[in-house]
Amino acid sequence: MDKTHKLAMHTKDKSQENFEKLKALFPNAVTETVKDGKIVHAIDKDVLMQEINAEVVEGKDERYQFTWPEKKKAAILANVPTTNTLRPCEEESVNFNTTKNLYIEGDNLEVLKVLQETYFDKIALIYIDPPYNTGNDILYKNNYHEKADEFGEKYEIDENGNRFYINTDTNGRYHTNWLNMMYSRIHISKSLLQDNGFFLLAIDHNELFNIGKVCDEIFGFNNRVGIISVVHKPEGRNQAKFIGPSNEFMLIYAKNENLAKLQKVALDEEQIKSFSCSDDKGAYRLKNFIRLSDGKYATRENKPNFWYPIYVSNDLTKLSLTQQEDYIPIYPVTETGVERTWKTSKETFLERYNQGDIIAKLENEKIKIFEKLREDQVIKTHWVDKKYHGYHFGTKILDQLLEVKTFDFPKSVFLMKDIIKLFMPKNGLIFDFFSGSATTAHAVFLANQEDNGSRSFILNQIPASCDENSEAYKAGYKNICEIGKERIRRAGKKILQENNLPENDLDIGFRVLKLDTTNMKDVYYTPAQYQRSLLDNLENNIKEDRSPEDLLFQVLLDLGVELSSSIASESIGGKTVFNVENNYCTACFDTDLTDAVITEIAKKQPVYAVFRDMSFNTDSVGANVEQIFKTYSPNTKITVL
Repeated sequence: MDKTHKLAMHTKDKSQENFEKLKALFPNAVTETVKDGKIVHAIDKDVLMQEINAEVVEGKDERYQFTWPEKKKAAILANVPTTNTLRPCEEESVNFNTTKNLYIEGDNLEVLKVLQETYFDKIALIYIDPPYNTGNDILYKNNYHEKADEFGEKYEIDENGNRFYINTDTNGRYHTNWLNMMYSRIHISKSLLQDNGFFLLAIDHNELFNIGKVCDEIFGFNNRVGIISVVHKPEGRNQAKFIGPSNEFMLIYAKNENLAKLQKVALDEEQIKSFSCSDDKGAYRLKNFIRLSDGKYATRENKPNFWYPIYVSNDLTKLSLTQQEDYIPIYPVTETGVERTWKTSKETFLERYNQGDIIAKLENEKIKIFEKLREDQVIKTHWVDKKYHGYHFGTKILDQLLEVKTFDFPKSVFLMKDIIKLFMPKNGLIFDFFSGSATTAHAVFLANQEDNGSRSFILNQIPASCDENSEAYKAGYKNICEIGKERIRRAGKKILQENNLPENDLDIGFRVLKLDTTNMKDVYYTPAQYQRSLLDNLENNIKEDRSPEDLLFQVLLDLGVELSSSIASESIGGKTVFNVENNYCTACFDTDLTDAVITEIAKKQPVYAVFRDMSFNTDSVGANVEQIFKTYSPNTKITVL
């Protein structure tokens, strides 16, 4: 059994991780040098260049690149670890104990860092609709790493403590500020994507070319799948000086274009109607299995290998390539008696038949062979459907749902539904870290109701304060997150009511988590900086205002356990014990634990068992923990705070 170990309670230093990767690949390139009077490990550049034998561009050498002031700092910032955590807020959640959906409040850079290890390679689709940098956008500055005067900016602070400023086009750092914000966030988000996942970004013409270069750099130009023009205002904006914009753009990147695949769905309403049949695999339409196109090239004479009998049982339910008793042979002969061919070879026919995609039917008193064409269509680069209109199917739907004007330019919920159905599987996870009015959550509910999917979401939004003169503020919404959460609550109920569904038929819940500083006191991270006499008085290394539930969620992050995992609690010997995901992790943060309590926990045989350093009522109990687990659950990893 592994020895008891202490949880880090902070994210990993990604720069150090990268150094370790280089060290593993090229150990002979690792050396030592002196920095600030201390001996430190370093990379010997000369040795490394010798090992990779490639051209090196450095200094003032010309090269192709896209850069801006402090780009390097933005990249470094993405790798800096954080001790911040997410605190659960059950009272603002819906179906907290059963839902797989998350709503996270807080600065998205820190949230991305906090989620980076737990959700590494787990997100099917990332969709973001960031500020477009039109000259009057509010940009929020990271509250944890940047000093207020670091860039000489004039900041304001809203009632939630968020520092922000208006990024006007007269600002000398107009593009720099926006690019610095976007670069570090997109850089981190890539690691959360599954290898076959997609990254989508909505943008207008103002920063289209700049953000395209950023994404090309992060994801690789070869992984740029396409750019779709979405007509969301066909009448055009009449305030434009020259040309009235009627569209915006959607940049589409695959994490690995060799692995990524679009879902087979039809988005056009007329196309959808043509797929009028359905089975367990979804909607389809039937098409004659005889190859009627290709003229003379698809005749028996020219393609003899595609001419063969298909034997059909009397009840039309079974097909075979070999003669069976009472089976009827069917050849690819047209109504006019022309001997054509089947569409595939015998081998492919068998493969598709076994997949349930070829059937026989009686039509005009003749047995015919049909193939099932699954719901699908060519996805074009120009989306013009009226259901994508931003005002009619974005603003109006939100206003009617909340019964007040709350948000200026929400996306069409039907646009988001189509994006979700096209770019992620029915059981996938979508992450939107500029979630605004929570259109993404609404669209996930609609898509799941429509095709019986089990998609789930993580939404993240900074709790930006509403203007006190706005209708939203007057209606009681103090910040954007309050708008988003209420929209999700009402949208879920509305979908259930309109479709006469019981609540357990559709996951309309969400767990609310709020970004905050660590639950641990400073002494937890830097005990060496405290005198021994002071340490004795700091036995409790947890902040006084933090609950056991707060501790549990920081533990889940540290252990890499998904935050939507099922959580149950029970009392053992008068102590509260949390059980996460059916004994994957058990945790007890109470004090004065006895051998009897520890034994009952060990009997559950969890993968992880978590306690506080000061949980045990005597030193002997603390010393016995490993022995108790060795007896009842030798493979459990014991961790302490």
